[in-house]
Amino acid sequence: MPTSAPVHPINRLLSRLGIRVTRSQPPIPREFMEGYRRALDELKRSPGGFDVHEEMWYETGEHPARYTDFEAAFAASHISRLDPASILDIGSYRLFILGLLANYRVTTLDVRRREPATPSETVVTGDAKDSGLPDGSFDAVVSLCALEHFGLGRYGDEFDPVADRKALAEMVRLLKPGGHLIFTTHITRGRPAIGFNAHRIYSREMLHERCAGLALVEERYYSHALNRYCSLEEVTDAPRVWDVYCGCWQKP
Repeated sequence: MPTSAPVHPINRLLSRLGIRVTRSQPPIPREFMEGYRRALDELKRSPGGFDVHEEMWYETGEHPARYTDFEAAFAASHISRLDPASILDIGSYRLFILGLLANYRVTTLDVRRREPATPSETVVTGDAKDSGLPDGSFDAVVSLCALEHFGLGRYGDEFDPVADRKALAEMVRLLKPGGHLIFTTHITRGRPAIGFNAHRIYSREMLHERCAGLALVEERYYSHALNRYCSLEEVTDAPRVWDVYCGCWQKP
């Protein structure tokens, strides 16, 4: 059964003002309902060994896409192109990591303990600021939607207002020369912000400053309002609202 969708950033902002915007569902066509009733009656007459009960869903039209799909697609395209022999993932979406494990051996670093999902995963429990791993260990470091959370305590890590800077420096240290850093995070064209203790919202200038010394390979932006990759000029500048930055950078 589908799970509840996360709250859209604009709704989070409006909720502080006591306003909630929801997208109404289109009406279910009569033809669908008629066909549903006929099919339900047929199943009840010939259940084939199943208990049959009514639990109707209507989810037609275009397949839904979320910002996480665009982040994962950006990272996957670069990993496929680079075909790195060694990968470190720091804090990415778990389902993305599970897909990555189908084709690669992956070391995962997370502040919260977990067991390896498959023999292809090596799990390191630790802090992104100081992993304890050797210099130049990996051809690629991947971190999707994690940088903005480091040091804010949301996931049980210690409070450190500059943990994101330290974590990025650690990612670069762990890369081999010529290796690639692939990361996504929250971005705005407005004033950068910290929604404590949820996340940081960066400006493009902040992100480039934190990646100083690396060579930019590609960067893309995702707009919640447009539900697609967008230009920098289309990135939100609304207070406390964020869109998504996707970047691939190379270590000299």
